[in-house]
Amino acid sequence: MVALAAAVIALTGTVGPGFTIGLAHDGRPVHRLAPGRYAITVRDRSPIHNFHLRGPGVNVATGVEFVGKRTFVVTLRRGTYRYVCDPHAGFMRGSFVVS
Repeated sequence: MVALAAAVIALTGTVGPGFTIGLAHDGRPVHRLAPGRYAITVRDRSPIHNFHLRGPGVNVATGVEFVGKRTFVVTLRRGTYRYVCDPHAGFMRGSFVVS
C-alpha cells in the first residue's frame, strides 16, 4: 500500500519595498486557515525589512538584509499566528487564526 502525501497549500508573504507586510492565499489576504501543511513563499523586497512568522510550533523568518524569495514549508496547528517585520514590529504586522 502506498501512502499519499498530504497536500501542501501555497501562500504568498510579502514585505516591502515600502512599509508594507502581508500574507495571501490566491491573491486574497489571509485571516483564517485550516490546520495543515503550507508552503509560504516570501517575497522580501527591501534590505531594511524582514518577514517573521510565529505561532504554535512555527518560528521562521527572512533576514533583515535579505532581498529575494524564500519558501518555508510549515505545519500550522490550531491557534493564532503573527507575522511582523522585526525592526518595525510596532506598525508592520498582521495575524491569522488556524481553526
